Amino acid sequence: MFSIQTFIRPHLLSLKPYSSARDEFEGEASVYLDANENNLGSLAGGVDYNRYPDPYQKTIKEKLSKLKGVRPEQIFIGNGSDEAIDLLVRLVCEPGKDEVLLLPPTYGMYEVSANIHHIGIQRVPLDEHFQPVFEKIAEKQTERTKILFLCSPNNPTGNSLAPNTVEKLIRSFNGLVVVDEAYIDFTDTPSWSTRLDEFPNLVVLQTLSKAWGMAGLRLGMAFASPEIIGFLNKIKPPYNINAVTQELVSEALDKTAQLGDMLDVIIQERTRLMEAFATLPLMEKVYPSDANFVLVQVPNANDLYGYLLKRGVVVRNRSTQPGCANCVRITVGTPPENDHLLEALQTYAAQNSA
Repeated sequence: MFSIQTFIRPHLLSLKPYSSARDEFEGEASVYLDANENNLGSLAGGVDYNRYPDPYQKTIKEKLSKLKGVRPEQIFIGNGSDEAIDLLVRLVCEPGKDEVLLLPPTYGMYEVSANIHHIGIQRVPLDEHFQPVFEKIAEKQTERTKILFLCSPNNPTGNSLAPNTVEKLIRSFNGLVVVDEAYIDFTDTPSWSTRLDEFPNLVVLQTLSKAWGMAGLRLGMAFASPEIIGFLNKIKPPYNINAVTQELVSEALDKTAQLGDMLDVIIQERTRLMEAFATLPLMEKVYPSDANFVLVQVPNANDLYGYLLKRGVVVRNRSTQPGCANCVRITVGTPPENDHLLEALQTYAAQNSA
């Protein structure tokens, strides 16, 4: 049976976390003289911002608990999901000794975080359908392999990973399995967060940057056992989510009906783009997508990227990623933005077929 206690870096087990003023006093008072705040107010638009924010984001967690079907003690809130990735690496990986396992092509911050902390990296490429190969992954794990990162729906390919394979990996992997679900809202695939109680080694990442349209606020979530969440809270900075973000996110979480309307538009536009791409001769392959972007393969990704840039359209050239030769990742825009993109692609196709 997996026990996070055996994976935590030994010196962190006994770490005494920083105790902030808001840790030591919760409640209401008429005069606050405990946190060295400026009691005269704030120059940032209101007196509220002169006070430190809730270090554990209790209001947001209560709302997320109802929305996601998990308990508040199973939720970690980070400055983007990148903070959770960084903290997980720091929590269980000894620099210069341990390693993480990645399945390229995948989200680049897993590798960056490992490199920052001098953690080894093992790689098992996804297959030709961008799916994990269980046997090859199992062969790569050693006693030094502490985290397996899975991105589903995957970035930059857009597809969801096969649930049966993901479950086999969670059950068999002797370490943390982190399933990054940044794009989960754009698919009907159930979140792995609904199965946290089955798998003590499972961590699920989500974000408000994509479907919720709050990339500029930088708020990500990790869902895991209360024990894992407790350790993440122990090693995080004391006030990692600012007051403005907490206020705006709390308001946004009450607008699930509007979220549904936005998702409908994005998914409809994704379908429209994919159907249009399929008719263009320059598109050698249009990959299936469960995200808010579409990966396409073209004869010359560098040339297409440069052409679109001259037309005022910025896409992402993913040609350097394993298995993505001459591939371009195109985010689903607004209907007028997508009209502009398609007109540019049609012109480019006509010019290159002459």
